[in-house]
Amino acid sequence: MNLTIIPPSWTPMLTAALRIMTGLLFLEHGSGKLLHFPALPNVDQIPAMILYATGFLELIGGALITIGLFTRPVAFLLAGNMAVAYFMAHFPRSFFPAVNQGDAAILFCFVFLFFAAAGAGRWSVDNAVSTA
Repeated sequence: MNLTIIPPSWTPMLTAALRIMTGLLFLEHGSGKLLHFPALPNVDQIPAMILYATGFLELIGGALITIGLFTRPVAFLLAGNMAVAYFMAHFPRSFFPAVNQGDAAILFCFVFLFFAAAGAGRWSVDNAVSTA
């Protein structure tokens, strides 16, 4: 009995949609830190060096993930960044992600690990370059 709701042929398009949305959401964190749009709460409490370093990674890394350029190495770097962010900023507050508000950092980390292994897929600069 086949319980497939979404046809497997949709996998490449949904993988691309996941990559694009992940990149855009990550980019938003960087633009909030560096460009103050959107205005993020408590940004003034982040030490300047960490603010600029993470903002740069989020803005540039998010843009590269969105367009699918250098996806594997960028995703690997961003997965590590999110793991460090989780253990520096969230884990000390509580063991439980729902309590320490680290859910997004963990989720970003594992989605980026997926893209580091799977690549950008369809609708990406990486794909366009490799098939040209």
